[in-house]
Amino acid sequence: MKILVCISSVPDTTSKINFTADKSAFDKNGIQWVINPLDEFALTKAIKLQESQGATVTVMNVGDAGTEPVIRKALAIGANDAVRVNLDPKDSYSTAKEIASVAQNGGYDLVLCGKESIDYNGGSVPGMVAQLLGQPFVNASVGLDVNGSEATAVREIEGGKETISVKLPAVIAGQKGLVDEKDLIIPNMRGIMSARTKPLQVVEPTSSEVKVQGVSYDSVPPRAAVKMVSPDNLDELVRLLHEEAKVI
Repeated sequence: MKILVCISSVPDTTSKINFTADKSAFDKNGIQWVINPLDEFALTKAIKLQESQGATVTVMNVGDAGTEPVIRKALAIGANDAVRVNLDPKDSYSTAKEIASVAQNGGYDLVLCGKESIDYNGGSVPGMVAQLLGQPFVNASVGLDVNGSEATAVREIEGGKETISVKLPAVIAGQKGLVDEKDLIIPNMRGIMSARTKPLQVVEPTSSEVKVQGVSYDSVPPRAAVKMVSPDNLDELVRLLHEEAKVI
């Protein structure tokens, strides 16, 4: 079985987010980049299938050369090889189109990824990939088993869980719960050293077509100053809640 795991390079959650002076783009200066956490759940699941079923695991990323440290970390976690599409993605469609091209040309049985990236939170890439490939799609999976040419995925729904069976090849988008957090793999020294020699293929994009263009970005407004009210001054508290906060 051949598995393709799509990973996105995203800012570490502790990074301070800023935009360029004209607010036309995200300011990448001083940002620490990591594997998108939801993609990491998918990668760990793929490694488990590698161990239990002898699957080969390829990680891929759509991005420029700056994403290669993150790709190497994925190789250190246990992937066999990697593909980087040399494109700075501008929207979900351009990203999905390149993933679909790699998946189709590589003849993969299973495409795994997180349900969304934690930077833009669009959540549209996995479904687009499945549509472009004409393959079954299960979103927001919290469980996955593969038996021969069939995959069984579990999704959380309102009031319970839904179990879905699909024929391979298929696209599965996972979320927290796809594997236990304690099972997430931290690369050891052996993995880091072996990652340096694993194949990382760089391919040029198939298209430059973009469907959506970002116009501008704005930061979240700063929080208002906190007003402290004495616990003995209930009248003042009520006045502030009524006149300023307008919640009563």
